[in-house]
Amino acid sequence: MRSPDFGLLLRKELRETVMSRSALLVAIAAGPLVAHSFATAMDAYAEVSGVPGGAAALTQALSPLDGFVSPTFGAYAVLATLLFPFVAIRSVSADKESGAHTLTIQGPFGLGGIVAAKFVALMAAWLCLWLPGLFALGFWVSRGGHLDGTETAWVLAGHAVRGAVVIALGLAAAAVSESGASAAVLALAVTLGGWALDFAATVQGGWVAALAQFTPDAALRTFEHGDVQLRVIGVSGVVVAAFVLLAITWLEPARSRRGRFARLAAGVVGAALLVVPAAMLKRAWDVTEDRRNSFSRADERALATISEPVHVIAYLGPEDPRRTDLDHNVLRKLARVLPHFDVEYAAQTRTGLFEGAGSHYGEVWYEVGGKRELNRSSSTPIVLETIYRLAGVAQPVAEENAYPGYPLRTAASGWQVWLLAGGWPVLVLAAWLAYRRSGRIFSRSSS
Repeated sequence: MRSPDFGLLLRKELRETVMSRSALLVAIAAGPLVAHSFATAMDAYAEVSGVPGGAAALTQALSPLDGFVSPTFGAYAVLATLLFPFVAIRSVSADKESGAHTLTIQGPFGLGGIVAAKFVALMAAWLCLWLPGLFALGFWVSRGGHLDGTETAWVLAGHAVRGAVVIALGLAAAAVSESGASAAVLALAVTLGGWALDFAATVQGGWVAALAQFTPDAALRTFEHGDVQLRVIGVSGVVVAAFVLLAITWLEPARSRRGRFARLAAGVVGAALLVVPAAMLKRAWDVTEDRRNSFSRADERALATISEPVHVIAYLGPEDPRRTDLDHNVLRKLARVLPHFDVEYAAQTRTGLFEGAGSHYGEVWYEVGGKRELNRSSSTPIVLETIYRLAGVAQPVAEENAYPGYPLRTAASGWQVWLLAGGWPVLVLAAWLAYRRSGRIFSRSSS
């Protein structure tokens, strides 16, 4: 396929996406949703910063990543989950119902090129929906708020990954369904399944918790916390490719149902073979300005000298708060630094309330190079002291946190909120009507 042909196809898909009523409604809804998130985040951050006249909170705890960027762009998580899938579904189902799909695949583009053009056009539309959020970031800076470019960019990258997964899901659902309504039900069922998996992971642990790490919501949370994990990116990429290939396979009109299921089975096997190694990737980056996902640099240098395998056995249930503290504050950071590190959760129940009298519940055993030691604490300094002692490594001198924190000096302006809530929908509607009118004029003049 020649690149000019694909450019023509891509422009066609972009035009149809922009002129669709579903995209219009989603674009209009983006303004009020972002405005609400923006106002709520600004008010909460200003109150903690002492803007109304009260005492400011501990400045080192005031992080724009948690207090403003992630909550404001949380509006796009709602859009991606509940609204934008219908835009992707409409892109395929409208062509199928009108018969345009049968005519298009007879052209020089090929079915793969058609689906690729739809995917690129929908990704472009998804990125254009970020304009209200980008305006909100600009309003934040204009009020004296601080933004770190790296952590902010990775939050946006997380929403881009979320959008790609949603688009691929919508294309696949529309391809395998007979109508747009059934495709919407199928996409919603998959979304609810992800939520159910997230809930089950909080109470069961084990393989359910391991699988739940890669749901769209869980993947987005890693980006929002500044914990960029290569395995999350890899698994999300495999899922997107699998959904796109499913859409291409199911849209082939000449292929029999048996042939489609054969191709589907082969695709499932291929995706599984790719997902497993992708899920085992351990490379991760802490992109936060306050280094919340890392130990101090002195501790990381000391831990890097430990060459022996470090094994942890924790007798803590999935619902135990001590396990949550230990996992978030210590174990995940150790996995980032130590080359040979693994954790085993050996509790028999979810809370530890019904463990036997002679059980080891509450114990956490650390083993380094054949030496073992029991430690029930989830405190970072105490756990690191235990590991240093077992490894025979001198404990480094503690370093103070150099993160200054960024309190807000002034609260949000009402006109900024109203500009997002009211001005953006009016602007979108006016631009859509003008573009639609210009398209009609062009078609009349060409005819």
